[in-house]
Amino acid sequence: MDFDRTRVDSSAQRLRAGRRRVSGAVAATRGWEPAQREMSAALLDPPEDIAGVVTRLKELQRILDGLPPSPGNNRVAAFNSLYLTITEQVAAHLTGPDVTDARWLEVLDVEFARLYFTALASWAAPDGDTPDAWEVLFRRAHDGEVSALEAAVLGVNAHINHDLALALVATWQRLGYPGDGPQHPDYLIVNKIFYRHIPPLRRRFATAWQMQIDRCVGDLDDWTQRVLVRTTRAWAWEQAERLWELQDDKDDLARARTVMDRAAAIAGETLLTGAGIVRVLWLTVVGKVTMLWRWLRRRSVRPALARVR
Repeated sequence: MDFDRTRVDSSAQRLRAGRRRVSGAVAATRGWEPAQREMSAALLDPPEDIAGVVTRLKELQRILDGLPPSPGNNRVAAFNSLYLTITEQVAAHLTGPDVTDARWLEVLDVEFARLYFTALASWAAPDGDTPDAWEVLFRRAHDGEVSALEAAVLGVNAHINHDLALALVATWQRLGYPGDGPQHPDYLIVNKIFYRHIPPLRRRFATAWQMQIDRCVGDLDDWTQRVLVRTTRAWAWEQAERLWELQDDKDDLARARTVMDRAAAIAGETLLTGAGIVRVLWLTVVGKVTMLWRWLRRRSVRPALARVR
């Protein structure tokens, strides 16, 4: 059964409503007080290379570590710290023998980081258009009941399930669509970096009881997180391909981006409610979003076929 645009828009609205039901009454304090001016200055000029990204993340870490609820305990700082570590590792791999197109991988990293920086800047504005996926984390920047580990995971969810597809499209716009070129294997190199560094990073952020669970399950957590990284990053590449096909249809492209953002947001909210709920709701969301993507793709393919005929 085909979807019409009204049903797509209705689905996007239901995703937002579902997120609000899951999140409950979470107070939102917009901005980065008492370092609002310093944060705005740090986000002014977008970096042009991965060295600039690393420098920017270090500066943001210094600022975020000084924000409420207490020094070193801001929840956005927890994600920023993890992101900085991963980015430094990507930078170190750019000149390695496994990378075929270092320029492409660097541009992707820069475009990826810019989306995070843009989200931070938008949260500082009273009427800023912050993506829903990032709002899930930013609303909890001062929340001591959210652990550093949970906050880091919320940031990873927003950055991969929302930003990564958009960063891929931006990279293809700058350097050309790669098709079956060598860039996809380079893209997968980042998976290996995650596999290597997520376990120690997770344990660095874990609370005492989380560490006890970690010792009980042994390597199971590491294995499941490797599967999650591989699956979500593969899905991001597929989402980017669908967005690429929709470039000539601004309305459907905007709808697709909205659905992607709100699906990532509701996944983030459920990460705080328990693993069982996460699995059930994530499967539901992915199933619904997949149908919407297929409908949007059919709309983009049909005009192309008509032109060929």
